[in-house]
Amino acid sequence: MRSRYPSSTLAYSFGPGPLTSAIKAIVIANVVAFVVSLVFPTITRMFGLRPADIFGQLHLWQPVTYMFLHAGIFHILFNMLALWMFGVELERMWGSRFFVQYYFICGVGAAMTTVLLSFVPGSFGAQLYYSLTIGASGAIYGILLAYALYFPNRPILLYFIFPIPAKYFVAIMGGISLLSSMSGPGGGIAHTTHLGGLVAGYLYLKGGRIHLLSEFKYRYLKWRINRMRRKFDVYSGGRADDVNRRVH
Repeated sequence: MRSRYPSSTLAYSFGPGPLTSAIKAIVIANVVAFVVSLVFPTITRMFGLRPADIFGQLHLWQPVTYMFLHAGIFHILFNMLALWMFGVELERMWGSRFFVQYYFICGVGAAMTTVLLSFVPGSFGAQLYYSLTIGASGAIYGILLAYALYFPNRPILLYFIFPIPAKYFVAIMGGISLLSSMSGPGGGIAHTTHLGGLVAGYLYLKGGRIHLLSEFKYRYLKWRINRMRRKFDVYSGGRADDVNRRVH
């Protein structure tokens, strides 16, 4: 919470500010899907993530649609709250298109992690193979990772009490999910999906995607400038004896 003194009155602000366009659309889609699932509960089974249905009934849409379903009011509330708190600043910095792309890559990557681990021999893989996973947590964990990478020392209140740097907050959350996943996907929480979101986000960002995009934009802009120079006979410089060259 920050205090501002615009005049003689005292005002307070909390959080990163109003919802950005992409995050607003994601929140609306999640809320609509949640309400529809309350009216038609069978939607959860059809569109939630269940590896047995993906391979047995070819429900190939599940790695995407599971992100828009939630198990209860607190499940969707905390996910959307985290999306707002940590995603708004990222969308402002990246732009809406890249933010949406990253969000879905983390969510689908988290789903594919769960699917791949469901083939691990033994009870762990069998539980994952037949378990139903829903929620945007995998994508949200990817957002948390990106936030920690770009703002590593930004203080975050752990359990709304203890202020710690963002990089340690994400490390703690990742460690909790890792330890929980080693004991099996119990408790109704898909910890393997959380880890999958973290890993997918890390690989995507550290794989140079942002740098490649910036490099592409730079090369394209340079090509456009050179093309305009040739078209209008504009030169960045010339020799002293180049007296006949016109510059427009």
